Amino acid sequence: MGSPVAVLAEGELNLYSSRHYDTDERLYSDFTDQTGITINRIEGKADELIARMEAEGVNSPADILLTVDTSRLERAKNAGVLQAIDSSVLEERIPANLQDSDNQWFGFSQRARIIFYDKADVTEPPMDYVALADPKYNGMVCHRSSSNVYSQTLLAAVIENHGEEAAKTWAQGVVDNFARPPEGGDTDQLRALVSGECDISISNTYYFARALRKDVDGVSSAVDQIGWVFPAQDAEGAHMNLSGGGVAANAPNRENAIKFMEYLASDQAQEYFSAGNDEFPVVPTVALSESVAQLGDYKADEVSLSAVAKNVPVAQRIFNEVGWE
Repeated sequence: MGSPVAVLAEGELNLYSSRHYDTDERLYSDFTDQTGITINRIEGKADELIARMEAEGVNSPADILLTVDTSRLERAKNAGVLQAIDSSVLEERIPANLQDSDNQWFGFSQRARIIFYDKADVTEPPMDYVALADPKYNGMVCHRSSSNVYSQTLLAAVIENHGEEAAKTWAQGVVDNFARPPEGGDTDQLRALVSGECDISISNTYYFARALRKDVDGVSSAVDQIGWVFPAQDAEGAHMNLSGGGVAANAPNRENAIKFMEYLASDQAQEYFSAGNDEFPVVPTVALSESVAQLGDYKADEVSLSAVAKNVPVAQRIFNEVGWE
């Protein structure tokens, strides 16, 4: 199926976005060129935008909330700031596991959260997430903090796939294997491999793919030193992080909002998520950009991300119990 053709529908659209990528400018300008709809943007951190929408209530000008990670999309849903929409375009193009069970949010791009390692020091890298807790990797693992949404969603997926008790045992094992206390972002985890601070880490794929495409300080000059594993290829598959959005509960320009959501699922927009920000498209038929394709083929975990998001509070409790800072 090709890209849905946008019908000219002049007017405006108020977009609340926590996506902070300059390359998204192309998405917005192309949509406006196709439809004549002007996009007014309010940018900020996801939790701040959700709180703002709550405070604004029925008077909120927001038409769309765009954000990163399933846990934040679920947080927005639980806060009552999104609404269910009926779109055959979104239903047909976006896989069922990458959308909310109540049609309040939809994923538009993905990042696999995979294992990276120093090829000089690690001859037998962990082949799945569970193996990160193996005592043979003691003192070798670095990771982000438990307050980070990527950490929370990964543990929430482990809970969904393996059960709460196994997830807690896993989290304790990873803590026991830390090379240093959790700190920094995903690029910092990759830099820690290069500097020798640790030998194994986890990062979203787009941070590494970006370093293949252009210069990323402390990573690009040493990409040949870094190996990677798409985890659990003989089991559930690689954990996927989602970037997505939903129509605001009190959207004053609801029809324009739905048109924008459908545009983000078009071939054109999906290709740009990959080419512009090194992400995986959610529409299966869309080709990958060169930097993303270099990572190789893999099997993705097809667990319902709506179900995973509901486990985040339990994940946070486990983090606290095992002392994952």
